[in-house]
Amino acid sequence: MGTDQQLTAPAPQPERTGSLAKGKLGTFDIVFFVVSAAAPLTVAVSSAPLAFLVGGIGAPGAMLASGIVLILFAIGFTAMSRYVRNTGAFYAYASAGLGKPFGVGVAFITIAAYGALCLCFYAMLGFFANLTVSHLYGVDLHWAVWSVISVAIIGFLGYRRVDVGAYVLGVLLTLEVAILLIIGIAIIVQNGDSLAVTAAASFDPRNVLFASGASALFVFGFGAFLGFEGTVIYAEEAKRPRRTVPRATYIAIAFLAIFYAFTFWTLTAAFGVDGIIALAQSADLEQMTFIAGNNALGAWAGVVMEILVVTSFFACTLAFHNACSRYLFALGREGLLPKPLARTHPSLHSPFVASLTLSAICLVLILIGAVSGADPVLGIGLVSYSIGVAGLVFSQGVAAVSVVGFFWKDRRGHNVWQVVVAPILGAVGLLTAFTVIATHFDLVSGLTGPINYVLLGCVPLVFVGGIVVAIVMKRRAPNRYAALTQSVSVIDTDELEND
Repeated sequence: MGTDQQLTAPAPQPERTGSLAKGKLGTFDIVFFVVSAAAPLTVAVSSAPLAFLVGGIGAPGAMLASGIVLILFAIGFTAMSRYVRNTGAFYAYASAGLGKPFGVGVAFITIAAYGALCLCFYAMLGFFANLTVSHLYGVDLHWAVWSVISVAIIGFLGYRRVDVGAYVLGVLLTLEVAILLIIGIAIIVQNGDSLAVTAAASFDPRNVLFASGASALFVFGFGAFLGFEGTVIYAEEAKRPRRTVPRATYIAIAFLAIFYAFTFWTLTAAFGVDGIIALAQSADLEQMTFIAGNNALGAWAGVVMEILVVTSFFACTLAFHNACSRYLFALGREGLLPKPLARTHPSLHSPFVASLTLSAICLVLILIGAVSGADPVLGIGLVSYSIGVAGLVFSQGVAAVSVVGFFWKDRRGHNVWQVVVAPILGAVGLLTAFTVIATHFDLVSGLTGPINYVLLGCVPLVFVGGIVVAIVMKRRAPNRYAALTQSVSVIDTDELEND
């Protein structure tokens, strides 16, 4: 394993494009971006009931097991983050570890996945905003109106400094986590006698790894961690990135794994081992978390959750918008996309052209969906979500392999476990997760029939297309090909001493 050309830190040269704001984000700022992208409340409301329905009682354990796999990946991922820093994270990692063609391929599929998820969450946000406002206030506006308003607000926040968005996410994330914790604690207090029984069933390996629905459980398990890889996207804007990025990665993954497992388990405790499965199989499936909240705290909890589901979608949309904007910026800087995308605001240092471009694209697609009469959930949301989930998990798997490639010949002072064994285990886990998602794609897309092959086929098609673009560029435009990765900082061990 290795690169087709040794990457080195670029020599000083006149700045041709803008630069992102340096030293603006601390550890918890980055954690807010990443955990908000995962959207804990929406996972509890939407994914938990489906996980219990198709996977069984081991859903809490599957969340914990998925987190363990991602921690294995993060061990090598964060070690590499000390040496490779670029806002086009997976592009930089794959280029440094596997070669430029793989870097371009993974960059294309990652940006397509992020873009698809932005579209998905705008549509879902509009749908739930319409549902909540209509139910609570009797005002019935078309879902697209709310989506368009969200595009405008998120576009404004994306235009501003990155730390402004972090403050917003910090508030929204705290609220959604708080309501789930309060409900969970109330359930524990009210069901103390049965906690041991439900815990034993929830985390029994036989119900997690060997149940008939185990594969389905991990489809939802890995889908619940979407966006955790975003920690390295903010390396160029982080304070002391050598320490900030690894800390943020571990904190985000550990928090999500423990919080998801806790939330899913408390749902089990609320209804009992048999009751949770019976509820999942009933017509009240989609109301599972709301019913648990109402029973534990009263009707006000359900109302609060209705509102916070909307803000949760807003938070994850903002997080993915910021991540996607930075990929557009990075690929514009590399010359793989139009150069104007690499412009930053002269005073705010935000990737404002990339941000506004993404907002414009999402706005057009939302309006097309509205005019055509597409269903915001089934016609836009789940279709784009399925492409995004498959694309991101695939990219994570390639990134894990890239870590192994980067350290294969030179461990740079790290032990074998950190940069070889753990990354290999993480890569096996993530590529297995992609295989499970691919073979159970109907659970992700909510669709049946050949359309699933078309949607899933987008992932390898875009990835291979990116590789072909790089190979053709190498033959027909060798100077442009040689210039690729010039913005990727590959730092040697000596330089780290002064970092």
